[in-house]
Amino acid sequence: MSDAPVGGRTAPSVTTYPDDLQNLVERCLGGLRFATIPETEGLDEAMRYSLLAGGKRIRPVLALATARSLGAEPESVLPAATAIELIHTYSLIHDDLPAMDDDELRRGRPTSHVMFGENVAILAGDGLFAEALHLFTERQRGAPAAVLAALGELLGAVGVDGMVGGQYMDVTTSLPAVSSSPAPATAGSEAADRLRRLHALKTGRLIAASVCVVLALEGVAEPETIPYRRFADELGVLFQIVDDILDVTGSDEELGKPRGSDERHGKVTYVSVFGLERARELAGESHRKAQEALSAVSGDPRDLSQIADFIYTRHA
Repeated sequence: MSDAPVGGRTAPSVTTYPDDLQNLVERCLGGLRFATIPETEGLDEAMRYSLLAGGKRIRPVLALATARSLGAEPESVLPAATAIELIHTYSLIHDDLPAMDDDELRRGRPTSHVMFGENVAILAGDGLFAEALHLFTERQRGAPAAVLAALGELLGAVGVDGMVGGQYMDVTTSLPAVSSSPAPATAGSEAADRLRRLHALKTGRLIAASVCVVLALEGVAEPETIPYRRFADELGVLFQIVDDILDVTGSDEELGKPRGSDERHGKVTYVSVFGLERARELAGESHRKAQEALSAVSGDPRDLSQIADFIYTRHA
């Protein structure tokens, strides 16, 4: 695989993706219905509108790929993987609200609050979160202690010490770039450290949970989880760096939303703190560390490696 710069002037090499796992997720999502009475069918429509909007389903695919790496059937963790995608979709609906990022496009389509109004969008997000927990607890099979531990991993990644806490930091943080010159910022700066903490919570925890939930379900012994956890943590960093780069370099069509959204909202990003070229270098470093972590796993990490390559080289 080429190490062409993300968002750079040369096209990255074509990478593969575990499409069979993505298709498995899509079939499961497509079969979900939430309303049981006519009066709530409109809410069901709003929930499914955002849930079925597309994307590569990176988080649930990560969960299925982790199961396969451990020698388990991907279908055995499909309820947990699907629950993770429902929670991710809930977070996107709420992120897009006028009180948060105030975005009108998501994946090339009008956002939930534009289509259904703010009140229904809020309820659609709430509903997806609740249905995710219902799906996990009702359909995920395994030893009760393992299922409970896996659910704990997921909820810990979503709460104040995870995604929601990261979102709080995002809407309340306003830090200047480390340097207004093109010279790389030092990794030890206050802004750089706070940026990594912010995104480790906002983005990284749920991505890491997509791996760690499966480790808990499969009852993997602690020493064997270490390389998986290192991989998952670094993948979360890589995902956010690439996302920040693409907000500057990608097209509206590739991004599915207006380019430069982060800058317009005054967001603290890897590009605003480090500059574009250094952000590209950091993406390369995170990709390398993620792949190195996989070299220490005892199973077959090919699908996980493909996902890391895809994130690093993706256009949007």
